[in-house]
Amino acid sequence: MGSLDISTLLNPVFLTALLSIVVANILLSGDNAVVIALASRNLPKGQQGRAIFWGSAAAIILRIVLTIAAVQLLNLPYLKIIGAIALIWIGVQLLADGDGEAETQAHPSVWGAIRTILLADLVMSLDNVIAVAAAAQKGPEETRLLLLIIGLGLSIPLIIFGSTILLKAMNRFPIIITLGAGLLGLLAGDMLAGDPIIKGLIQQDGLENARTLFEVVGVAVVILAGTYLKKKDSKKTDS
Repeated sequence: MGSLDISTLLNPVFLTALLSIVVANILLSGDNAVVIALASRNLPKGQQGRAIFWGSAAAIILRIVLTIAAVQLLNLPYLKIIGAIALIWIGVQLLADGDGEAETQAHPSVWGAIRTILLADLVMSLDNVIAVAAAAQKGPEETRLLLLIIGLGLSIPLIIFGSTILLKAMNRFPIIITLGAGLLGLLAGDMLAGDPIIKGLIQQDGLENARTLFEVVGVAVVILAGTYLKKKDSKKTDS
């Protein structure tokens, strides 16, 4: 990670990247909280707390490992392009309220519940991993591993205790969903502009403001496509 000091940790670039990680992870973890509750619901009350705590902790550790691997892989050519496209799709689905998450069943034992939580989190963590890895790329290079650990670590209590509140807030203030989806579009644009192949083309053509343009286009694509699909689904439901 290199040498870090207090000025680095108070750097606006570092703090912005950290906030992006926390926001993206919270917005994409509502379903994880539901899975945790479902997997633990048939346990005796004395065991529910253990299953929730250990299941959540294990899921976060798994996510940290996957995200660190994703950050390393995103340094390879073309993978950022693939990641950006996936992030755009995730943002559109989030805004369109698409539901492609895995269904889970409750288990009568603590370890069975933890196993279910881990399996479901592994299936559902693609969006979290890509979003968090993209957000970490916006921070100073020597702080990216630290960003991942702090950002995901801060998300543990927020996921366990705050997801239900956030879901209620989303239902009451739908603009939060739009802002969250827009954030993913911005991260996708930034990731796309940072791919070694795209970066080389940008430098070759002398497009100084290309990164900002990519970010704006990413936000626009996610919001426009997501809103269109949401309206289309509403018409199908009404008919």
